[in-house]
Amino acid sequence: MGALRDRLGLTRVVLEGEGYVVVDKPAGVLSVPGKAMDNKVCVLDWVRAAYPRARGPMVVHRLDMDTSGLLVVALGEDTQRILSAQFEARHVEKAYVAVVEGHVAAETGTVSLPVRADYANRPYQIVDRSHSRPAITAWQVLAYEPDRTRLRLVPHTGRTHQLRVHCAFAGEGGMSGAGRGHPIVGDVLYGSGTGADRLHLHAAELVFSDPRTGRRTSAKSPAPF
Repeated sequence: MGALRDRLGLTRVVLEGEGYVVVDKPAGVLSVPGKAMDNKVCVLDWVRAAYPRARGPMVVHRLDMDTSGLLVVALGEDTQRILSAQFEARHVEKAYVAVVEGHVAAETGTVSLPVRADYANRPYQIVDRSHSRPAITAWQVLAYEPDRTRLRLVPHTGRTHQLRVHCAFAGEGGMSGAGRGHPIVGDVLYGSGTGADRLHLHAAELVFSDPRTGRRTSAKSPAPF
């Protein structure tokens, strides 16, 4: 628990607006409290402590525990409702930086493969073409590294583990066609989990409309890997 609180202390404010704050969530820390009694320490606690006048549900969206990066948190009920509606309507632009195993053959592309929970093997998600809810990810190569590729990932939908599954998928429609997939480095669920002490996935860009002014507002955070 002490080590977790130390990681939580790495949280920093990237952008502060009227009624909301954008923070940089560290990897290995929950966005919101977990279900288990020993898994309650989260970024939401940090925001409540830093902004004691905050009220309401506050939660607007989430990042996986192993993913680092930009997280917007509401400080009031009205702001939470407006920002949540933007995410629901897909009026928020998001971009991630990931480092994947191997060299991706093409420079850009789009993966359009429906993803659903593997109900017999949670928390895994799987590609299921009979699943009616689409999952779409645009990607672009940023740089080639020895035995790895640095990517910019833009999710056009928000399915659980979408980016991780789309990178790792090796079948038709994946990044390498019928070739092998490219799991994200450090991914213990969909890849080897070796070669890194964390998942190399970072929420690097976030663009949304300010709830008070309606003006498009952006936040950026460089990948820490």
